[in-house]
Amino acid sequence: MVSAAEQMAANTSWSALGKATDLRNRILFTLGLLIVYRLGTYIPVPGIDGQALREFMEEAATGLGGVLNMFSGGAIGRMGIFALGIMPYISASIIVQLMTSMVPKLEQMKKEGQQGQKKINQLTRYGTVALAIFQAWALASSLEAGELVTDPGMFFRVACVITLVGGTMFLMWLGEQITSRGIGNGISLIIFVGIIAEIPAALAQFLSQGRSGAISPAVIIGVILMVVVTIGFVVFMERALRKIHIQYPRRQVGMKIYDGQSSHLPVKVNPAGVIPAIFASSLLLLPTTLATFSGGNTGPVMSTILAYFGPGQPLYLAFFGGMIIFFAYFYTFNVSFKVEDVADNLKNQNGFVPGIRPGKKTAEYLEYVVNRVLALGSIYLAVICLLPEIARSQLAIPFYFGGTSVLIIVSVTMDTIQQVQSHLLAHQYEGLIEKSQLRGRSGTKKRGKRNTGRR
Repeated sequence: MVSAAEQMAANTSWSALGKATDLRNRILFTLGLLIVYRLGTYIPVPGIDGQALREFMEEAATGLGGVLNMFSGGAIGRMGIFALGIMPYISASIIVQLMTSMVPKLEQMKKEGQQGQKKINQLTRYGTVALAIFQAWALASSLEAGELVTDPGMFFRVACVITLVGGTMFLMWLGEQITSRGIGNGISLIIFVGIIAEIPAALAQFLSQGRSGAISPAVIIGVILMVVVTIGFVVFMERALRKIHIQYPRRQVGMKIYDGQSSHLPVKVNPAGVIPAIFASSLLLLPTTLATFSGGNTGPVMSTILAYFGPGQPLYLAFFGGMIIFFAYFYTFNVSFKVEDVADNLKNQNGFVPGIRPGKKTAEYLEYVVNRVLALGSIYLAVICLLPEIARSQLAIPFYFGGTSVLIIVSVTMDTIQQVQSHLLAHQYEGLIEKSQLRGRSGTKKRGKRNTGRR
């Protein structure tokens, strides 16, 4: 049975979008800030040898350089002021969220409502600054070691750190403005736009390789089919739910007795979203980024790490898959779906799972269900992230193509479309309410006229 809200969502059209002034302004505001972000990726950090950097990035395009370039929207390939991207903020927010579930003081702060959330956001910003300073200093030192700087020295390092940290903080501010005054999640949209912006150039390079004969037509068709099938599979899995039946008993309010109601508790197959893949990628990229930009001036430890944990290597794939599965479980049970809190909320609302006692037994049952569902969800995440890595290394694809990018693109697109539909539904409801009020006023006036006539 289709609900009235779903019917209204199905009837939304571009004409309704044109009438929704607030939604249109939000979309234009979001597009404007995203254009500002794209312009910033072309402003270079002072002191970089552009020719040497271009030659280096061409050599590293199929390896780690392609990974970094994809997530930074091409900024690191040009060493722009947004070269660090938004990744320090994402890493800091994930760390703070994990600490919130582990540190009692932070957990209590989270329960304080809006005031506590402000304090947690402030801690996240401080963490972002600390991580950005560390990464910017390491990147500046690696650029000097790789002879990609025109005038190396302390002045260059300090200028590079100030520029890159300022760029990251500006991106964080842009993301917050988009979230509050635009449409969609600002941080996710910045990553989304950075990935989308690099796809046309990568696709043109891929097709040119096929035209020159370096790649066979069968490989080109196979890669395109794999991308289409992967996107469809990700959409299917991201919308998949396990519904747990919830029953509410009969209750009496005043003199009225309300019958018992039934509902369901939705458990997503992938409750953690793209967080496990992003966090696992960040851990893998941190040591190898320093080794890559330092060129041949790496020590024996870094050389070993680069040899065994480079993109496409067996240990890299095994570690990547294991970390994705670990963070999927860890993030789900500690942040996104805490079974004890869910069981307590159900108990406070007098809801229960049929056949399961409220409280501890309900928490154990929820943990059992989520464990089984998450086994499928974590394996799905690992497969989506590892298959493109294996295909790229085996088929010698000349550009970076990763499952994490596909996950981010699909998830952000679905989330943004849902928000647009929500705004359109709200606009339609407001129109219906205004019409009903106008009809009510006109009916009142007519009745008033009739009454005066009768008098």
